[in-house]
Amino acid sequence: MDIFISNTAKEPIYEQIANEIKKLILQGKLKPEEPLPSIRNLAKELRISVITTKRAYEELENEGYIVTVGGKGTFVAPLSPDFFQEKRLYLVEQSLREVVETGKSLGVSLKEFIDLLSSLYKEE
Repeated sequence: MDIFISNTAKEPIYEQIANEIKKLILQGKLKPEEPLPSIRNLAKELRISVITTKRAYEELENEGYIVTVGGKGTFVAPLSPDFFQEKRLYLVEQSLREVVETGKSLGVSLKEFIDLLSSLYKEE
């Protein structure tokens, strides 16, 4: 599993891990009911504390992305298509809110914003 973390990022490492795993799930790179590495193995692979990895897994479990089955391991939760769609849209909405705030503060009109968004979306 390819997870990228940065010691210089603003967000804590456990949050970076959780966000990377969420992204892999929402992109379909991690499938429902697919096993995840154990907390210890992931910590070893990323060369971080087991406590940090445990906190990331707890956050993911609380948000419904993963499930832990005693004695068997941790797995991607069997998520419904509605859950995927809602989460994807929520993540995009969060990013767009920041961009809209920046655009407004710089005096970008709605038409300019829509034109820019449209051209960026069409880029290959």
